[in-house]
Amino acid sequence: MATQLPLHELHARLGARFGEADGHLLPLDYGSPSAEHEAVRERVGLTDRSHRGKIAATGRDRVSFLQGMLSNDVKALGPGQGCPAAFLDAHGKIVSLLVAHALPDRILLETDALLVRPTLEALDRLLISERVELEDASAAEGILTFAGPAARKTVEGLLGQALPDLGLYHHARAGVDGLELHVVRTAESGEDGYDLWAPVGALAPLWERAIGAGVRPVGREAWNVLRVEAGVVWYGVDVDASTLLLEAPLEQTYSLTKGCYVGQEVVARITYRGHVNRKIVGFSFPDGRIPAAGAAVSVEGREVGRITSPVVSPALGRGLALGFLRREHWAPGTKVEVAGAGGALTAEVAALPFHRRAAER
Repeated sequence: MATQLPLHELHARLGARFGEADGHLLPLDYGSPSAEHEAVRERVGLTDRSHRGKIAATGRDRVSFLQGMLSNDVKALGPGQGCPAAFLDAHGKIVSLLVAHALPDRILLETDALLVRPTLEALDRLLISERVELEDASAAEGILTFAGPAARKTVEGLLGQALPDLGLYHHARAGVDGLELHVVRTAESGEDGYDLWAPVGALAPLWERAIGAGVRPVGREAWNVLRVEAGVVWYGVDVDASTLLLEAPLEQTYSLTKGCYVGQEVVARITYRGHVNRKIVGFSFPDGRIPAAGAAVSVEGREVGRITSPVVSPALGRGLALGFLRREHWAPGTKVEVAGAGGALTAEVAALPFHRRAAER
């Protein structure tokens, strides 16, 4: 049975339509996915991501242990800093995607809820003599995400204090109503974003205050379109345990200079001496029709890929998708055919991301 979010009743009062994802019952929309999408692109939207899983690593050897496990340079993080990373198997394939958040006394690994247990079990098997304690910390805090051009101003107004300039994935402490929160800079939607990590008991007042100030709630359907436009892959949708790290647009998740970690030899060998035969690219469907997830991609009658995340972009006015494609056809503008319910659809290979913030154009 799917787990309800702590704010389930508040979402229901706003007319949310629910669906199951990542083991939870999540708001899919609040009546108008297109208006929710527009709010994030033009102003600010609020989405409840309290289903995200969290693993706490404590103990004196936590940094050195995770440095040898994860693909990014955890050792370089000071308190208040963070980075995206991957935990790989020995073959360079993705066990989990996560974000490492460094605090003075622990490192929090944020990942998909369904990946917490397998990640914990895999890390525990690799513990030998290190002084490290690992535990599931998912229930301690929820996450409310503000995203859009006005996200920072909105969060500052909500908290009643100015935020420092934060690098991506870095965080600052903030206080509201006598409670300590962590504010993390994010960008999964392709817009400026701020995650408020708060004790579960503080989520409802924060949510109601934001909605009362006119912030539009955003469901999973609009968020899915936003992240596809931003070229962001989701585990279990676009990538999984059969995917090599270098087959996905995950350049920010690994370091080529940090030294050894699980799967590092494969990453280095592919980078310096070889190549992947397929990778995730963008597909654009000019007439707005989109295929189903899993649809085959073909060139001259030969299957050369498959679609993983098809969406219709209300802002760009066309169908978009992420999907795997063989290396011979990666050039943007390449014409391909994609299997559809009513016959083959024409698409073009497109550079990722589809959407860039105004400051990046």
